[in-house]
Amino acid sequence: MLDDFLIRAALAGLALSVAAAPLGCFVVWRRLAYFGEAVSHSAILGVALALALSIAPIWGALAVAAGMAVAVALLDARGLPDAILGTLSHGALAAGLVALSLSGARVDPSAFLFGDVFGVARQDLAGLWMGAALVAALLAWRWRRLLTSTLDADLARATGIDPRREGLILSLALAVAVAMAIEVVGALLTVAMLIIPATAARGLARSPEGMVVAAALIGAASVGLGLAASLAFDTPGGPSIALSAAALFALTLPLRRS
Repeated sequence: MLDDFLIRAALAGLALSVAAAPLGCFVVWRRLAYFGEAVSHSAILGVALALALSIAPIWGALAVAAGMAVAVALLDARGLPDAILGTLSHGALAAGLVALSLSGARVDPSAFLFGDVFGVARQDLAGLWMGAALVAALLAWRWRRLLTSTLDADLARATGIDPRREGLILSLALAVAVAMAIEVVGALLTVAMLIIPATAARGLARSPEGMVVAAALIGAASVGLGLAASLAFDTPGGPSIALSAAALFALTLPLRRS
């Protein structure tokens, strides 16, 4: 069954949906869109370094994304302005593209910018689902602490929770999801898959847990619709998935709770 490229693409997209749903909710709650962009864009630099060192791109993407996530989280705790985050985000992307061109590897940068979901190999699926399981397990373990520190930092401190530590944990989980997403939807569309399903779910859910479930379902539906549209109209897989998510968001607008 896994010899079918469409089945592999669907399983890869579902793995990303599992990881992105809870993380996307925290990104929306904490207003971390620029943060997510900085981490996802920096992953291109990691890919370039990995190719230069002849190792799997996902490991380079994970290492650099984790480093950027921790650095930006520490700076953000000191009140880092959005303009600085935006500068870091696009600076990291530019540095990654330049490094990719200098790496000597014969690769198409668009595969890392927009993903190549139909090119996911059998051996890649295990890594994607391991990453999804790691993110889901980590967030389930820290759920109450993360939620409390997100909703009320003062209450979190009063109950013995360190909001900065929880923020770092969330940042590292985000780095794992970014490394996973590079292959599926690419660096430029990773934040879309974090934010759009979560934003759509926010208007439908009655609880934080319900929002996570709704975001996962919307993400999974986006994958299915995007892959179908890509095959039907011969469009790129990653952008088709992101566009499907945007379309589903538009469809949820009349259903949003007041």
